[in-house]
Amino acid sequence: MKNKQFKELAVCGVEAVKALGNKNPDSITRFYYNTEHAPMFGSLCHYLAEKHIPYNCVKSDTELEKLCGSVHHQGVVAMIPQPVLHEVCLADISDWMRNKEHIILLDRVGNANNLGAIVRSAVFFGIKNLIIPTDEAQSSITTSSYRVAQGGMEYIRLFKVSSLPELLESVKNKFIRIGTDLRAKNDVADLVHIAEKKSVFLVLGNEEHGISQQVKNKCDFLIKINGKSSSGGKDTDVESLNVAQAAAVLAYEMSKIKYL
Repeated sequence: MKNKQFKELAVCGVEAVKALGNKNPDSITRFYYNTEHAPMFGSLCHYLAEKHIPYNCVKSDTELEKLCGSVHHQGVVAMIPQPVLHEVCLADISDWMRNKEHIILLDRVGNANNLGAIVRSAVFFGIKNLIIPTDEAQSSITTSSYRVAQGGMEYIRLFKVSSLPELLESVKNKFIRIGTDLRAKNDVADLVHIAEKKSVFLVLGNEEHGISQQVKNKCDFLIKINGKSSSGGKDTDVESLNVAQAAAVLAYEMSKIKYL
């Protein structure tokens, strides 16, 4: 939940707040918790007290619900400044090339929970960079995406870009550009071979429509994840995975890529 008056964002959920307190405690502007979680966050409260940052043990969980706009606060809410994403620049691309890093791009992934789950999977499999477009159809960083990421927001580098096709064109021949498509000829099992020991720009598409044709046209390869239905089996009628589930599978395969 955003506080427009103070330009703050509520971070809730035990794992999300623990990671925030461990990694970026100075970003916390206010902190609230219930009596059940007081012992768990004693060290953080001590740190905030030294920095003269307000914190408070609330009498009722209703207060936490009001702060974060959700019943899923898990007993803790930390307020932080509304995140401002950095626009991808040539220096970032050069750093990724030098460090042989993979990048995930989201093409209008609209569900905040999916964004959070993608961040969680990316971090789990060692992918440090995620780019989202400045498009109204793309979910921004929200309270729910922070909670679902389970602390991953503190370990991912989030960027924004005004045009995914232009960005993909700018990294041509520098990275392997891979998009996801249900009708692709290549399977996810081919990803390691396709990457040829190079860093990958992986594009994940909108929950309903997938990646746009403009973005597909800029990809070197398109891949799909075959299930029982897509491979001709009769055990299930589900055509595809949720984009967050697909992200976990693809991130795992990307983690297998070995460099020279």
